[in-house]
Amino acid sequence: MKVTGACHCKAIQFEAEVDPTAVAVCHCADCQILTATAFRVSVRASTLTFTAGAPKVYTKTAESGRKREQAFCADCGSPIYATSPGPDPKVYNIRTGVIHEREQLAPSRQIWLRSKVAWLDTLPSLPGMQKDS
Repeated sequence: MKVTGACHCKAIQFEAEVDPTAVAVCHCADCQILTATAFRVSVRASTLTFTAGAPKVYTKTAESGRKREQAFCADCGSPIYATSPGPDPKVYNIRTGVIHEREQLAPSRQIWLRSKVAWLDTLPSLPGMQKDS
């Protein structure tokens, strides 16, 4: 599936070919910290082309010891993708929040459930509003 996307400030824009069946929710502590929230949702992409701008890359070391490149907008901070360091071809895990077609990319699995915050299960029972008042 072809998708397009952009960071919040639109300095970085891209297009990619993603596998809509390969959308995952990650509950690991690194994803919680790097997103400043409870989890991260990503989709596997076989191609990624930047049509405007270029992300800044931060390389983290995962609990497993593996290195992972984390790409984000240096201006607004929007996370763009993660990948393994090294030469092409690469597999990119694009953050669904920056994809325009994100409504079509429902998660098919969850990983790192041992780090999942317990209160996530209470969300369906909480009162809600369509927008902030």
